Amino acid sequence: MRTYRRVAAAVTAAVVAGAVLTGCGILPGSGGDDAAAAAKPSGRVALLLPERAASRYDAADAPYFSQRLKQLCPACEIDYRNAGQDAAEQLSQAEDALAEGAKVLVLTPVDSTAAAKIVELAHDRDVPVVSYDRLVLGTPVDYYVSFDNAKVGRLQAEALLSALGGRARTGEILWINGSPTDNNATLFKKGAHETLDGEVRVAAEFDTPEWDPANAEAWTARTLKSLGGRELVGVYAANDGTAGGAIKAMRAAGLPAVPVTGQDAEVAALQRILAGSQHMTVYKAVRLEAEKTAELAFELLRGGRPEVGGSVDNGAGGVPSLLLDPVTVTKDNIEETVIRDGYVTPGALCAGAYAEACSAAGIG
Repeated sequence: MRTYRRVAAAVTAAVVAGAVLTGCGILPGSGGDDAAAAAKPSGRVALLLPERAASRYDAADAPYFSQRLKQLCPACEIDYRNAGQDAAEQLSQAEDALAEGAKVLVLTPVDSTAAAKIVELAHDRDVPVVSYDRLVLGTPVDYYVSFDNAKVGRLQAEALLSALGGRARTGEILWINGSPTDNNATLFKKGAHETLDGEVRVAAEFDTPEWDPANAEAWTARTLKSLGGRELVGVYAANDGTAGGAIKAMRAAGLPAVPVTGQDAEVAALQRILAGSQHMTVYKAVRLEAEKTAELAFELLRGGRPEVGGSVDNGAGGVPSLLLDPVTVTKDNIEETVIRDGYVTPGALCAGAYAEACSAAGIG
C-alpha cells in the first residue's frame, strides 16, 4: 500500500500561492522574480502531457506552466508535446525532446509504469524529471507535484452519499473508474471505495480504457440493458468525461437524472451541474499546480535542488512531493470556487441555453 503525506494545501482555487517550494524564494507577487532575474538561465524544458480526452491539459496546464516559466525565464525554451493517450508516442516524444537538448523533463505519464523508461532515459543524460499530476512508478523520480488523489475519490464518494440520502440502500449505482494504466485512477478508486463500500449496492463496476468518454458511454449503455428493471439511483464517475458519457447513455435509455460525480471542473460538466444532470465535480487548482511545477523546473534548470517537505513512495523509494488539496464543487459553490479563481468565466459558463440556469444559481 502506498502511503501519502499532504505537504501543502490549496484550500480553494482562490488560494494565494501558499504551497511554496522551500528554498526557491519564488512566490508570485513576492518580489522574488526581481532577485531571480539577475541570474536567469537559458535552456530547454520539455512539458510532456498525456492526452486530450480531458480538456484541462491543453486548455489549462500547458498555458499556465508556460506563462509562469516564461515569467521567470524569458530566455528559456518550452517544448510542449501531448501524447494523445499513446504511451509509445510519449516515449518517442521524450526521446526527441532529450535529443533536442531538453535540460528538464516535466512528465504526466500516459502509463504510470511504462513511463519509467522515460525517466531512465532522462537520468542517463543527467536530466531531472518532475512527475506532474500523475506519479511515475517503479523507478527513482526527482520530484512529484500533484493533488491528494485518494482524497479526490473520498470527496466524490461523500458527495454521492449525501445526494443519495436514504436511496443509497434502496437501489443500485453504476461505478465508472478511470484508466487502469493511470496511477491517479487507482488512487481515486481507492479513496472512493474506502467511503462507499458497505454504504451502497454496486450494480457493476468498470475501468475505462484511456479515460475515453465513448468507452464509458458504451459500457453504461450495455450495463443498463442488463439491469432487468432494477432501480438505478446514482453513478460514481471518476472524471467529467466519463460522467458525460454515462449521462448521455442514460438519456438515450430514457432514464431520469440521478446524482453523478465527476472531476476536473470542465465547462461542460459545470453546465450539466447547473442544469441538474450531474451532481458535482472535483476542482483541482490547476493553475497553482502548474505554476508551482514551473517554479520547480526553473530551479532545476539553474542547478537547484529545492526541498518540498514531503515524500510519496512510488515503489522505488520516496519521491520528494508537493501535494495540493482538491475541492468539491456543486451548484451551490461554483461562483466561490472556479469562477472566483478565474478557472472559468461567467461568459463561457453561462452562454446560450445556460443563461437562465446561471441566473437561478446567482451567477452573473
